[in-house]
Amino acid sequence: MAASNDSETKIDVQSVPASTEARSGDRGGDGIAGILQRYRREGFVERVSLCLRGVALVFSFISFFVVVTNEHGDWKQFHKYQEYRYLLAIAILSSLYTGIQCFRQVYGKNMIQPNIAVLVDFFGDQIMAYLLISSASAAIPITNRMREGADNAFTDTSTAAISFSFFAFLCLALSAIISGYKLSTQTNI
Repeated sequence: MAASNDSETKIDVQSVPASTEARSGDRGGDGIAGILQRYRREGFVERVSLCLRGVALVFSFISFFVVVTNEHGDWKQFHKYQEYRYLLAIAILSSLYTGIQCFRQVYGKNMIQPNIAVLVDFFGDQIMAYLLISSASAAIPITNRMREGADNAFTDTSTAAISFSFFAFLCLALSAIISGYKLSTQTNI
């Protein structure tokens, strides 16, 4: 038996010229499609960051307001307890920080150089998030001890203030993650 060459298949392979590869935009974000995709992603990240800071501003302000109005006479006054004064101070700082950051993000794009603004965002979000969780965790034990003795409007209001402070922490923690992403993608640090 003679072997035949009919079983061999010939494939004609032609390479794509390099100039068409560069024009097609298939090389990881080159071309107009890649630029538009990056622009949309950066815009989305900025909007989410602004939204998280805005929500953190609202929660911090509510926490501040609830602590300040927690006056129910006799021993039920927030200023008699250093834990609640600490909660109040951090709520004020958080409200100021997030308010300034929201203002800068909306109206003051050129207030700070972009590479410095990214660092301020990253470190500021982290510091405020740590302070918020610290103040909430400092106020929780005294509130729990008071609730064991008497569950009343003072302890309920304190619990609400702690909860809003915790929600502000969550928002700023997520904002810190986004700030870290922006810091890591910045090319001119």
